[in-house]
Amino acid sequence: MTTDPLDLPEHVDAELLQQLVTSRPWFHRLDLGHGVTTPGADDSSFKLTWLSLPPRLDGKTVLDIGAWDGYFSFEAERRGAARVLATDHHCWNLPKGIGDGRGFDIAHWALQSRVEKLDIQVEDISPQTVGTFDYVLFLGVLYHAQDPMRYLRNVFSVTRDIAIIETHVDGNDYGRPMMVFYPGETLNADSTSFWGPNRQCVVDMLCEVGFARVDVVHEAGTRLTAHAHRR
Repeated sequence: MTTDPLDLPEHVDAELLQQLVTSRPWFHRLDLGHGVTTPGADDSSFKLTWLSLPPRLDGKTVLDIGAWDGYFSFEAERRGAARVLATDHHCWNLPKGIGDGRGFDIAHWALQSRVEKLDIQVEDISPQTVGTFDYVLFLGVLYHAQDPMRYLRNVFSVTRDIAIIETHVDGNDYGRPMMVFYPGETLNADSTSFWGPNRQCVVDMLCEVGFARVDVVHEAGTRLTAHAHRR
């Protein structure tokens, strides 16, 4: 399912862009050009340094699962990716405001982007529904999964080369793979946050679903980023 695009003029009007940006809340902090940057709560450019994303992605295909306002999708395009597919469902279907999916549409128009957009739940992602990609970005999604192994199996199924997983972690003082469960709104007052796997659990789950090698490329506090290699 694709969401209907905003009715915007073909060419970017800087005044209209500024009005659109200031009229709504944002999650990602995006430089849209024309002197306009979205006031996102997420320091996206800083988070980008955690990913060890190649400086050039020429000829590569990229799938961004959980794209939200699209910062990392547009960054992959900026780095030369031949095709980028941005997917989300939860963050594009909240009743209003930051989770209505229109932030992505505004940014897409402002950047005159070719990134594709598909509204699909992680549970429905498969080679049959989206295809396969050289790079799969799975950022800030795993700990929202009620069934994390199912999510990771779906990620594996659509990865041709490398999946980049960034997630909340917990329990790193425990010497075996484990996950902390967060009932209700225990984590960040967010009822959609369920699990805090520890470092070893993230690595072992990725290997369990079929990845040949997992490299942890960044750890800071309760955040971890790993590259899971298909071969």
